Parts: sequence; structure tokens; C-alpha cells
Amino acid sequence: MSDYATYVLGGPDGYTGYADEWGAIGLDLDLLAGPDVLLPLLDAGTYAPVDWGADDYVQSGVLADPDRKVLLFFAVEGPAASSRTRAAFFAMLGHAWPGWDVRWVSDGQADLRRYLGEPVEDHGHPVSSFVGSAIGPDDRTLTRADPPAMVVTIGADRCHVLTGIVDLAFAEGSGLLGRLDGAPRHDAYRTHAQGGIHIDPKHRRVGWWLSGTLEYVRTPAAAWEGWTVEFWEDRWWEQTRASGGRFDPPVPDRAAALAEVRDEALRYWTGPRSGDPAGVTALAGLSQVAGLTARQAPAARAAIERAYAAAAGL
Repeated sequence: MSDYATYVLGGPDGYTGYADEWGAIGLDLDLLAGPDVLLPLLDAGTYAPVDWGADDYVQSGVLADPDRKVLLFFAVEGPAASSRTRAAFFAMLGHAWPGWDVRWVSDGQADLRRYLGEPVEDHGHPVSSFVGSAIGPDDRTLTRADPPAMVVTIGADRCHVLTGIVDLAFAEGSGLLGRLDGAPRHDAYRTHAQGGIHIDPKHRRVGWWLSGTLEYVRTPAAAWEGWTVEFWEDRWWEQTRASGGRFDPPVPDRAAALAEVRDEALRYWTGPRSGDPAGVTALAGLSQVAGLTARQAPAARAAIERAYAAAAGL
């Protein structure tokens, strides 16, 4: 299975870019190297016009507009896409790109297209092919640091946990209520998740959040006709409030999360590759496509250390 990524340099006044079939994993760690390292890498691999992949299959992407100092990106996994480390990652990223307007785009490549004034695809997939299955409180999946789980709370007394893609479960609309009638229940859910949905049947209100991107369904809110729909982006605590604590994950430890992001980024940018002891461990991504040199890797690591120190207040 491929891990498609899109890289774009420039803005609405002119841009170049390219697609990478294996570049999605580690893109967020690429970005922590900052503009002095990343902009040359983007420039080294670009050609025009952009070879856009299908929006629903591109899992990670970045658009850097140096003229306006805007950085747009999304990632399929890694510290940027984990509710446990996300805030720490963004704190470091802001310091790695000082003076830039850094934005996560929830709608993935479609949002990159919108920024450039390009048309956005109208596509969809059969929701039944992708929806997650409900799991019980004893499922071993939930023992992971970042469980691949979404939490559905209903009213004030129901809590279900699903494995799968949260926007596709949300796109089931009110039919999700019927599907979960006989599903395993949890008294509450108190660990991290990748997304969640709170349904208030009495007032016909529904809210949802996710830490990733809308990979497959462009307008899932259309499935909730007659309901008031709120998209909470990555604000998981909105579900905690709405559910009366049925979904109540721990607040991330900022110091520990910052250290974890720093350590993962340094590992990514350190180690042998192709016989070069000063190369990087990454087997895909911008560092691979543009042929990272031994001179660039130390600059990337120095930028990561500076961003960590600034975010940690050291």
C-alpha cells in the first residue's frame, strides 16, 4: 500500500510541486527542520505543473508560500496527528518557522487546492466499506499509547468505542444511532483517541472532532439533515464537556510531550542511510526525494533543538 504525499512551493501567484508515492510518513518531522532546510528541499524536487494525486488518497501534504510566509500541511500519523502530542508538536513547529503563519488543514489536499485557487474534487466512497466496528472495554487495542479509536457518546449515559475512520462513521448520519443500539458499551472512556462524536438525540445536535484529516468524505455533515452540526476540529475537550465526562482523556503532559516530539524528530534526522553516517533514517519524505546531504542533517537537528528549547522555555 502506498503512502501518498504532495509537496508544493509557492502560492496563488505561481507555484510548483510534486507528488511522492511513499512520502506521507514522517512529513511532520520533516517540517520541524524549519524553512532553512525545508525550502531548499522543496525547491530541489519541484516541477510544474503539480502532479496532483486524488484528494482522497493523498495522506500527507505541505504547501510553503515564502512570499506570504504561509505554511499549510496535514499528516496521516506521527506527533502532529496524535491528540496526546499534537499541542507540543505545534508549539515546536511555531518556533521552527518563526514569523510564518502555520496552519493545519483538516480537509487535506483539498485545502491546499483551495489556497491555490484550484478546483476541488467532488468525490465519495461507499461509507459502509470503511466504517469502524465497535469494541468492548477489554479490547487490547485500547492499551496502546495512541489507540486507533474513536469515541461516540450519546446523550448523558451512553459511550461506545469504534476502530476506524471517524469522518466515515460520522457520515453515516443518524443511522449511526441504530447501528450502535446493540454495540458494546463503556461506562466512560478515559484514554486518548483519534477522534470522537457526541450525539444529543433530544435536541438533535451532533458535534465531532478528529486529530487527522478528512480523507474520504468531503461533506459528512450532509448526512445529518435536520440536525445542528458542529465540527470541533481537533478540540477533543468539546466532547468532554458535551458528554458530561463520559469521554474524559488525560490532559497531555506538556513537558513530557515536548521531550517525546524532540526525541522522535532527532531520531528521524539522525543515523546511517546509504552508507552515509551523517544521513537520516527516513526512507521516504522530502529528505529522501531531494537527496538530503550530510551538511543538511546537522542543520535540521540544530533547528529541532532550538525549537524544543524555545517551546520548553529553556
